[in-house]
Amino acid sequence: MKRVSALVGLLFFLASTAAAQEITVSPSSVTAYSQGATTAFLTFNNVANKRATDACFCGDLISAAPDIGFKCNPASMFGCLPVRYDQSRRSANNTYTDIMSIPSSVARRAYLDAAGGAEATFFYVRHFVSIVGGPDEFVPVVIRLSGNGASAPFSITNVKLTWGVDKPVILVKPDEKLPKIQAEISYTGTGRLVGRWEIVKPGEELPESRDLLTESTLPIEERGKQRRYTPLSRFNAFLPPLGRFILSGPELWRVPSHLEGLYLILLRIEATDDASASATGATGGVAGFAMPVLRYYVGAGTGLISAQIGSDFSLASPADGAVVSSGSSLAFTWNGIEEAAFYRIELQDSQDKLVLSATLPANVRNYRAPSWLSDRLSDGRLFWRVVALDRSGNTLRETPRRLLRIGK
Repeated sequence: MKRVSALVGLLFFLASTAAAQEITVSPSSVTAYSQGATTAFLTFNNVANKRATDACFCGDLISAAPDIGFKCNPASMFGCLPVRYDQSRRSANNTYTDIMSIPSSVARRAYLDAAGGAEATFFYVRHFVSIVGGPDEFVPVVIRLSGNGASAPFSITNVKLTWGVDKPVILVKPDEKLPKIQAEISYTGTGRLVGRWEIVKPGEELPESRDLLTESTLPIEERGKQRRYTPLSRFNAFLPPLGRFILSGPELWRVPSHLEGLYLILLRIEATDDASASATGATGGVAGFAMPVLRYYVGAGTGLISAQIGSDFSLASPADGAVVSSGSSLAFTWNGIEEAAFYRIELQDSQDKLVLSATLPANVRNYRAPSWLSDRLSDGRLFWRVVALDRSGNTLRETPRRLLRIGK
C-alpha cells in the first residue's frame, strides 16, 4: 500500500510540474459512492495529435515507460469503461470531454479491497495514442471511496419512466385520458434537478441518441444545440443525498391525444452547478447514458404501416443473408397478424447475445435501428426476429431468425 500512496503523491507532483506528461485532466481526483454507480465529467487538455482509446479501472498503477504517465497494473484490474456508457468526445480548444461512469461492480470491488486493508482509493486511466508516431500517454484520475453524501458528484445513475402500469407502450383512443406519468431517478450526491418534459408529435423528426443525453453530459459548446420539441411542463426540485427520487410527470391535461399516431414523451435534464469538491463548472446532472422515452399510440393508421396484416406472420425485409454497408440506415419490416397487440423486435449478435430489442404497438410494423448498432457487432453478423405479443405481454407467435451482414 505504501507503493500506491507514493504513486498518488507522484501523480500530483507530475500534475503540478507538468514535467513529464503533456496531457492533464480536470478534475484529477474524484469522490465516488462506495455502494453503487457514480458518474463524473472529466476534461483532458492538450490532446493535439492524440486519439483516445480504452479507459480502465484498477487498484494499483505502474510506470508506463517507455510511454508517458502511469498505467493500470494488470494484476489489479477492476474492469474497463463499458461501451454503452462511453460518451467521450473530442471538444473545442484542444480538449477531450470524458464521462467517467463507474459501474457499481467496480465500486464494490474497490470497497471489498478497502475492507480487507487496502487504501480506500482506486484509479481510472484513460489511454491516448499518438497519431504522429510519438509515445502513448496514460492519464490517471484518483478515485476516493465515500458514502453517498454531498462529497460525491451530483450524477444521474439510472432513470425509469413509467405510466404506473406494466405496459411499455400505451394504446389510447383519440382524446382519451392517459395514465399518470412519473420518473424513478437514482442518483449520487446532492443538487437541484432542473429540466422539462417535452413531447414528440406524430410526423416530427425523431430525436437522436445525443439529443436524449442530459445537458451536462455534453461538451460546453454542444449545450443548447440539442433538438427541441414542444414543451409540456418544467420542474425544479432539490435532491437531498438520499440516492432515489420520484419525479412527477406533466399534468395529464397537457399531454395531447387528439391526433392519431405515435407520440414520444421526453425527459430533458438541464445542467446545474455541482456542489461537490471535485466538480468544475455546471456538471450537475451528468449521466453516462441517454434518457429513456415513453411512447403512446393514439388511434390507428398513421402511415407507419409498411407491411400487411393477415395470417402469415413473417419477416419482410431485409431478406435473409442480405448485406448492407455500415453507413446505411437499417430498417426492418414484417407482416403482422390481427390478434397481436404489440410486436417485439429482437436483434442478436453471432454469439446469440441480445444487442437490442424494442416493443412497438400493433399498428407499427417497421423499425429503424440506431446508428450505433454496427459498433456492437464484432464480426458484422446480425440476427433478427419479431415476436407477437397480446395485451398482457404474453407471446402469441414468433418468426424464425434472419441473418443480416453489415459490411465495412
